[in-house]
Amino acid sequence: MIGEDEDQECNNLELSMAAQSVFVEAAVDTFEGALAAEREGVDRIEVCGPLDEGGTTPATDLITRCVDRLRTPLHVLVRPRAGEFVYTAVEIATMKADIVRAKLLGVHGVVTGALTADGTIDVDVLAELIVVARPMRVCFHRAFDCVHDQFAALEILVSRGCDLVLTSGAAPTALLGADRLRALVERAGDRIGIIAGGSITSDHVREIVARTGVRQVHGRAFRGLPAALRDS
Repeated sequence: MIGEDEDQECNNLELSMAAQSVFVEAAVDTFEGALAAEREGVDRIEVCGPLDEGGTTPATDLITRCVDRLRTPLHVLVRPRAGEFVYTAVEIATMKADIVRAKLLGVHGVVTGALTADGTIDVDVLAELIVVARPMRVCFHRAFDCVHDQFAALEILVSRGCDLVLTSGAAPTALLGADRLRALVERAGDRIGIIAGGSITSDHVREIVARTGVRQVHGRAFRGLPAALRDS
């Protein structure tokens, strides 16, 4: 019979094994935040407009400073406004122009997405955005957590060639959405990368990784995340 100490040791070993080689992405909306994320040793930085408003497309000067001064790979959020994810023709044109601008500035990828009024992936708009973005990587953002059927939506993203999708598993936080995240990871296989996001901190990131099997995590509260995943 396993004692409590031995049981805890087994749990710690499982968490340590699960945390190995987990990719950490930091979300920032200032240059100072980007510098802090790089000092933390994150693997990628997502540059955004004001995160207190949910995140929008960042200003050109912020992207430029990050590209010029940082060594860490950069993704840029492309979202023309806060609020829901059904966009007008004018907003879609703005998104395309913002993607072109990000490409010209030399970022590695964009984080974007669009939905239809009935809560599905807007396949036509997504296809247009991906064409404009290539050869950059394309990540579908947390609009994914607003779709009615995440598994059907995942297949659409795969079929359209999205590289990554950021999700909390349709829950308020990634920890609460852990069961759905695991199911999405299993469904995705190696066809698309699942990034867990949603109030992830160093206090519980190892638990999220262990419970879900994700190999990438995303956090605005990025301080301590790389260290938490490295420490045994």
